[in-house]
Amino acid sequence: MLSFASLKMNKAQDHINHKLTGIAFAILATALWSGNFVVARGWSSEIHPFSLAFYRWLVAVVVFTPFALRSVKRDWKTIGAHLPYLAITALLGVSTFNTLIYFAGRSTAALNLSLIALTFPIFILILSSIFFKEKITWIKTLGILIVLSGVLIIISQGQMSALLQFSFHPGDPLMLMAAFTFSIHSLLLKQKPAGISIISLQYMTFLIGLLILLPFFLVNKSLQTTAEIITLPIFGSILYIGVCASLISFTSWNKAIEKIGAPSAGMIYFLLPLFSGITAWLFLGERLQAYHLMSAALIVCGIILSNQSLKFKTDSSITQKSQINKNP
Repeated sequence: MLSFASLKMNKAQDHINHKLTGIAFAILATALWSGNFVVARGWSSEIHPFSLAFYRWLVAVVVFTPFALRSVKRDWKTIGAHLPYLAITALLGVSTFNTLIYFAGRSTAALNLSLIALTFPIFILILSSIFFKEKITWIKTLGILIVLSGVLIIISQGQMSALLQFSFHPGDPLMLMAAFTFSIHSLLLKQKPAGISIISLQYMTFLIGLLILLPFFLVNKSLQTTAEIITLPIFGSILYIGVCASLISFTSWNKAIEKIGAPSAGMIYFLLPLFSGITAWLFLGERLQAYHLMSAALIVCGIILSNQSLKFKTDSSITQKSQINKNP
């Protein structure tokens, strides 16, 4: 009896550790992605979206290559057998998603960009419900509503009347397409072939995505009448989005989906505006206000609550399996 109880406790603890690790990876990815939106808006007039996207993934591939070659060589046979899957995943998550963000940043306001980006987790929940029959429980729904209230507070800067002045811009449909594209990409990651490691998957999607962007980059360069000047600040931004917002964040996001699934990882994505506010405070000197703390509390509480349904479901399944194992 003692050994059975100990085994049950170990399984429960392993599950908690597994989930906490996945949450940590999702938080890291979201925090690093928050800077990508700053770059998308900040350099929209200095560098073309195709150039910014191409340079970003070029940096990611170059930096990643020495660390990934061994893994890719080991998984090469499986990689060759699943090239269509890798190509679609790369097209959606690498070539299309971020390029759309950079185009949207040229013709929409910061408020719109942040608000529309948060439709991504909603798309994940809807698509998971349709294609994978994952139930959206009332607890998860309540958690989403609490999170959204926190998001609206931080976007409106504590003045909800500001949302009444929300107006649409030409880049808004592009941002909506980007959010939908990345939701499909995240769900595809859950279907990762067993014989391909996270490192091999990440490297191949980066490389294929870069190759897809190459002709667009070259054609755009040939059509430009004025040369783009890569200043030191722009170069630093490209290094950031290439290493931190690409290599580290995408690898962390893949690990998060592997451990806690796309819907739960998607809920962590709601922290994006909170991290953007912190970034602005650290690097732009913007002051933290009371509404930042109120919003942070609501978002964190909503994320914790929305993940309770997964916890209860898993704990219940562990208990049921234990009861079956006890029966002769």
